[in-house]
Amino acid sequence: MDRLTSFDTSFLANEKANGHMAIGALLMCSGEPPTEADFLTHIRSRVHQLPRLRQRLLYPPLQLGTPFWVDHPDFDIHQHLRRITLPAPGTEAQFQALVGELLAPPLDRSKPLWELIVVEGFEDERFAVVYKTHHAMADGISAVDIGMLLFDVEPRTEPDREEVPWAPTKAPSRLALLRRAITGIAITFAGLGRWLRRAIDQPQRARKRAGDGLAGLWEVTWNLARPAPKVPFNTAIGASRSFCWANFDLAELKRIKNALGGTVNDVTLAVVAGALRRWLQDQGVAVAGLELKALVPVSIRTENEHGELGNKLTAMRGPLPVGIADPAERLRAVSAAMDSLKSSKQPLGAEAIWGLNDWFRDFAPPLLLGPTAAINFSTRLFNLLVTNFPGPQIPFYILGRELTAIYPVGFLARNHALAIAILSYNGGVGFGLLADPAALPDAAALAAHLRLAVEELLAAAQVASPDDGDELAGDDRPRFARERERLDRG
Repeated sequence: MDRLTSFDTSFLANEKANGHMAIGALLMCSGEPPTEADFLTHIRSRVHQLPRLRQRLLYPPLQLGTPFWVDHPDFDIHQHLRRITLPAPGTEAQFQALVGELLAPPLDRSKPLWELIVVEGFEDERFAVVYKTHHAMADGISAVDIGMLLFDVEPRTEPDREEVPWAPTKAPSRLALLRRAITGIAITFAGLGRWLRRAIDQPQRARKRAGDGLAGLWEVTWNLARPAPKVPFNTAIGASRSFCWANFDLAELKRIKNALGGTVNDVTLAVVAGALRRWLQDQGVAVAGLELKALVPVSIRTENEHGELGNKLTAMRGPLPVGIADPAERLRAVSAAMDSLKSSKQPLGAEAIWGLNDWFRDFAPPLLLGPTAAINFSTRLFNLLVTNFPGPQIPFYILGRELTAIYPVGFLARNHALAIAILSYNGGVGFGLLADPAALPDAAALAAHLRLAVEELLAAAQVASPDDGDELAGDDRPRFARERERLDRG
């Protein structure tokens, strides 16, 4: 029986009526959708590979410690699969509106925290799968791993017919959970005693670890003392959601990186900064000298930990220098700041906070995680969430239909009406923009500004390295480009 870490539990503690913590992805596929029976058979034959898909939350009595994952005794896969047909004629605008509606409701905590929704009825031959899970169950990388479980690297058209037999393990009684909490108190303080003995036996190592942790905590405290600037999308949010997207060739972003410096991640942050600059100017906001702050999660998941669920993340407060007009200079500013952050103790500070909380997860009430979570998701720390994780660079298929694009879905924390999630797949990079339509009614304009931001960086790259433009010539563009060209046509 697995127990949630304090970090996993923080996403539950920070969930509000208008700010749930579901994440996921919009998966675009070519061709006609599989039949309902084939899709059900396909998912049913694979769900055993991730036991968490059949598990629900179980809270200990008296809220003594973080929740457990236990098998749902009445798991019904039909409750997690839905199928929706777009109204005729099945336009992109109709689809965009529907996706926002599908992402708005929170997941039911009494059931396993995931769902898949097949959307059909497009005016052209394609379909979509909207995938939702809870951040308490998966971070960005493991959410991709779950999504990829549905897909094959070969275009197999027939679903697996064999379903692995499964019987739920009985959940422990309240008395057993109470005994575990009491035992956890003894184990925790025994662990603290061992830690103190090691500190006495190895004082130099202890001083270094304590010094790094304190330095990190100081940087977090210093960031709280220097709040992120107030902008229009840092406001109270409602329960509605909108979702729009954009995509680009990974080769374009690499060309910008090679010509102007930095990493692909730096380039994506510079693209976001350029788009936000234009959008803020549209709103009449003075951008001169303005630098926004992005919460940038950083995966600390090792190769051996792929396929495992839960959150293996730290975070940095990344720069978005919207006040810099020149795109190349903006990228250089992002790159220099990110290099400085990577060598700083800021990520260690976040790890230290959650590491300390984990010492007491066997008996401390999850309610105590609320203040910590509130600090980490405060508008004092950041203006918006910007996640960027790598995805597979080969084509995937579901029942013979090609997965053409992935648009990841982040979450909206309290008083944050915009989140941007970025994921690379098969030679392309998908940007997913989640927003509160009441607070930010023109998110589609921001998505269009992303394209302009890429184009101005490409122009700067062409000036810096004019010979590199040949690599994008001809018809050998990644397959992902087809999705972008279709969006560009409207």
